[in-house]
Amino acid sequence: MHELSVCQDLLSQVQRIALERKARVVERIRVAAGPLSGVEPALLRQAFSIARSGTLAASAELEIESGPVVVRCRDCGTDSQVPSNRLLCGDCGTWQVDVIQGEDLVLMSIDLAGLPEGTTNDGQQENQHHV
Repeated sequence: MHELSVCQDLLSQVQRIALERKARVVERIRVAAGPLSGVEPALLRQAFSIARSGTLAASAELEIESGPVVVRCRDCGTDSQVPSNRLLCGDCGTWQVDVIQGEDLVLMSIDLAGLPEGTTNDGQQENQHHV
């Protein structure tokens, strides 16, 4: 199950960010998993429940968002939202397209708690990171 190694990498990033901000607890992790990312959300949740043990995210909630697959046509230049099993231009119908969205697993944000006194929770939402 490669979702376990994906979770370990994800939690490694989250742990690094939490420690940089001197947080004691990670309450929530939000990721976006594209339909072509190769990650199965149900298996990712199951792996997360195992991998989070002993980390700052031991009691964290994992939110997984799914987005569309978007392709850009090499012939006409149109961007089209398409089904993951039909990568064709939505305008001219050609198969010569590049996937521009839907292949990644991205860390969207984390919610931190137990920050040092005087530290605000502004910026708890981290910039996007590819996992």
